[in-house]
Amino acid sequence: MLGLLIADKDMENRKRMANLLIGAGYDVMVTDSAAMAIRCVMSKVAQVVLLGTAVDELTSAELVPLLKQCNPKLMIILIADDTPLPSIRKMRKEGIFYHALQPAEPKDEEEIRQVVKCAMENLTKATFSRTAYYH
Repeated sequence: MLGLLIADKDMENRKRMANLLIGAGYDVMVTDSAAMAIRCVMSKVAQVVLLGTAVDELTSAELVPLLKQCNPKLMIILIADDTPLPSIRKMRKEGIFYHALQPAEPKDEEEIRQVVKCAMENLTKATFSRTAYYH
């Protein structure tokens, strides 16, 4: 199964996203440590990362390029409300998969479930399309 990591400095956001995605049937890891996030990506434990505005003392704009260097195929879903537009543009160039605002209401959580599902499906398709079958 593909690994899903939630990396966010804010404990409430980590809990909320973890509960949402565990309820959707995913195995979820959570951290507030940039070092742990990098370690999970380098060891291929995490292939999808939900990234908050900051982790440790690093902003998401500082962490995205580091994570992408560790694994260029990593799917990063940025969940941030107050990130400046130039930073979001920079992260898009670095290759984030999606940017979402923090869900304000329970009905807004469906967007997060759908984007995680899409990221997982894209990774699965990419993995199977590279596999050659010989008879």
